[in-house]
Amino acid sequence: MASRNLVILSFLLLLVAVPYIEASEYAPRMMEKKRDVVVETLVYCQSCEHFGTWSLTGAKPIPSAKVSVTCKNHKGQVSYYKVFETDKSGYLYAPLEGFRMQDSILDHPLHSCYVKLVWSPIETCSLLSNVNDALNGAALRFKNKRLHGTRYEAVIYTAGPLAFRPSNCSQSHATTHY
Repeated sequence: MASRNLVILSFLLLLVAVPYIEASEYAPRMMEKKRDVVVETLVYCQSCEHFGTWSLTGAKPIPSAKVSVTCKNHKGQVSYYKVFETDKSGYLYAPLEGFRMQDSILDHPLHSCYVKLVWSPIETCSLLSNVNDALNGAALRFKNKRLHGTRYEAVIYTAGPLAFRPSNCSQSHATTHY
């Protein structure tokens, strides 16, 4: 009788202990923060007075502009590409969902990612400009900007402001400053 009670007691202890053992195995994964890499920039329509320069004096923000983020791995292969849209203020907040670094140094966003203008919804301001090297791809900068939540962290990288230029600027506004 005592051995039967011992078997039942052992079985009950096992039933009670197994869920705690399994939960403790997975607890670290459940408590891990989700970390996103985010790119931000602003998109403008450059004024005709500053056509041909990098100046954004008098520039107007462009809502719903399309901007691409491209990342290449250390072998020069595109590892991430996505087109994002600016908000009503011309601001772009682009979480790079699915972005992965094969090598934490060589594939780091600062070295491997760049931003380019894709499309402007404003017909009269839809020509690409080279403000902040946008034609080749604006490089990212890290300004130690992060968003923190209980289970979320976003590391934010910034590209300098980008600009489309008007198609109707007269040659008298053009300068040779690049």
